[in-house]
Amino acid sequence: MKPLPDCTPCAPSISKRLAHTLALLMLAGLGVASVIIFMATSMRLKESQQDALADKTQVLREFIAVACSKGEDELLHKLTLFEPVRAGTQLTLTRGDGSALFSDARDPGARFLIGRDFVVPAPEIAGGAVRGRLEIDVTHDTRMLKGLALTLLLATLVCATLTGMGMRWLVQRQLRPLAALAAQTRAISPQRLDQRLQLDRPAEELLPWITQFNALMGRLERAYAQLEGFNADVAHELRTPLANLIGQTEVALSRERSVDSLRDTLVSNLEEMQRLSAMVNDMLFLSHADRGAVARRGAPVSLADLAQQVVEFHEAPLEEAGLTLRVEGDAELPVDESLFKRALSNLLGNATRFARPGSTVLVRIAPVPDGEAHDHVQVLVQNEGEPIDAQSLPRLFDRFFRADAARHCPHDTQHHGLGLAIVAAIARMHAGRTLAESQGGVTRVGFTLAAA
Repeated sequence: MKPLPDCTPCAPSISKRLAHTLALLMLAGLGVASVIIFMATSMRLKESQQDALADKTQVLREFIAVACSKGEDELLHKLTLFEPVRAGTQLTLTRGDGSALFSDARDPGARFLIGRDFVVPAPEIAGGAVRGRLEIDVTHDTRMLKGLALTLLLATLVCATLTGMGMRWLVQRQLRPLAALAAQTRAISPQRLDQRLQLDRPAEELLPWITQFNALMGRLERAYAQLEGFNADVAHELRTPLANLIGQTEVALSRERSVDSLRDTLVSNLEEMQRLSAMVNDMLFLSHADRGAVARRGAPVSLADLAQQVVEFHEAPLEEAGLTLRVEGDAELPVDESLFKRALSNLLGNATRFARPGSTVLVRIAPVPDGEAHDHVQVLVQNEGEPIDAQSLPRLFDRFFRADAARHCPHDTQHHGLGLAIVAAIARMHAGRTLAESQGGVTRVGFTLAAA
């Protein structure tokens, strides 16, 4: 079987299209100019020819009137003598009764003639008048007009062709930076994401593209680094529960066990599997949010009422930690209630683990301060305890990120570092953002919500 021909259309060439377009424009412009020049020259020649014909006709009429006063013979004699002066003309005379009187011999080289009829009163001539027609040879002028037309046509074609060729050369020369950028782009690979486009003297039109592309590569490099870190974090987080499951199962199978011992092993394995399941569910939720999922908003509700429902759920952990909790402020917004409560629950859980015993955890609901988005509401959870260092604050909402060891609970195995990442995802789904600050032993972490 013969291979099918490649039907992929060739990419159009910018230089060719610009050259063709400019050549056509030049051809049209010069063509119009040439037509105007030709028509103006032709009209001027015709005016000159008509003026010359009128002058010669007037002189000839006066000459014939004088000569006719002495009879036909004298007229014919005078016309014979006057013939050298009339070079380039053709004269035909008839009597008033229509009979032929005089006619010049036809010049075979005179191919283009213009003429004028005239009448001269002559009582001495039969019929009482002499009727004549004077024609002048304009062959030279006609040939000159033809030469002018051919010259203008050739000049137009040559100029348009040279302009197109010059334009294509100039465009190709000016597009060389694009070829350099293409070569630099081809050199970029996953192993060389730090490469950036650069030109010694970038054109003004190319500078925004280079800037935006380099900014895109910066974001891509950071995202790639985060992805690699995320893969390592996932492997690390999954390795511990899987190792526990495998180890406990191997121990249980190493020798005969009692029913109670096997039950304890199964309960421990179930806890590890529940932890794995929670981690997988959280990762699926984050993946769904990253694909642009938007919160399903209902009717406006009191955020303080939703916060109280979350507080009731956290009463036992708060009491165990010796903490008190207070909710300040309120706002009514259309939000996804389950997502809002999930985000606030993660923040409260985080604050409960790291708050100093005997302190108060504060949930503050208030409009965003002036100077920021006026239609947003911020939800902040404040606790007192060990501060978070300034370098860790920007990464607080990254997946699997944990702050310094002073705030890390070494025996806490129920939390795998996705809680605040979920808070950030829920904020994005409500067209909001995250907030975090820690100073003077007070840490405030929260998020904003758009009104609609």
